[in-house]
Amino acid sequence: MHRIMFAAMVVIGWMISAEESPAAEGGWVPLLERQDPSGEVAGWKSFHEEAGTKTGDVWKLTDDGAVVCRGNPKGYLCTEREYSDFVLRLKWRWPEGKPGNGGVLIRTTGNDKIWPKSLEAQINAGGAGDFWGLDGYRLGGPTERARALDHPQFGKLTNLKRTADLEKPAGEWNFYEIHAKGGTVTLMINGQEVNRATGCDVRPGKICLTSEGNEIHYRDVEIRPGTNSEERR
Repeated sequence: MHRIMFAAMVVIGWMISAEESPAAEGGWVPLLERQDPSGEVAGWKSFHEEAGTKTGDVWKLTDDGAVVCRGNPKGYLCTEREYSDFVLRLKWRWPEGKPGNGGVLIRTTGNDKIWPKSLEAQINAGGAGDFWGLDGYRLGGPTERARALDHPQFGKLTNLKRTADLEKPAGEWNFYEIHAKGGTVTLMINGQEVNRATGCDVRPGKICLTSEGNEIHYRDVEIRPGTNSEERR
């Protein structure tokens, strides 16, 4: 009897642990959890346009679970792991009265630079929800919302305009949800779809949060890798 009760307790304990595990609840995995005393963020690395800059000089995890990006120098915080198909969700805001520039880069490949080949979900104030294909990243969409240009510094760029303006005023949290499945990438802001790109380059790549000269805050960054994802380290 005692052995049966002990076995039952073990099973119940395991079930509770599984339910409490972030990865077990709907498959969501939190991405920004720990920062060590040196300033490095577990599971992430950073790139800065000014040599010698450390992660902790720009990025700081706060006690309430937010991530504050100082904005300078320009660069990004990027995952060590690469993802192809996934759903990514996060919250972001500008300090009250201080809107600025920022973005989320997905399927990022190639050498670190300003800015690497990737698909950007734009967070620029007044432009949140636009897609940008950076450094030749391919994407498509309705011709009336799409344009291509060659930039002397950033190379070939492709822009797909958002269909609605849903960002909240500086100081308030916005909710981003990015669905990447094969050649289609969909972006939702505060619960409503604002952009859908098709014909996207499909390749595993890193996910980056950008530092573009302005303070910006992130929180609740989590991912659910797709069943057909080419996720890899």
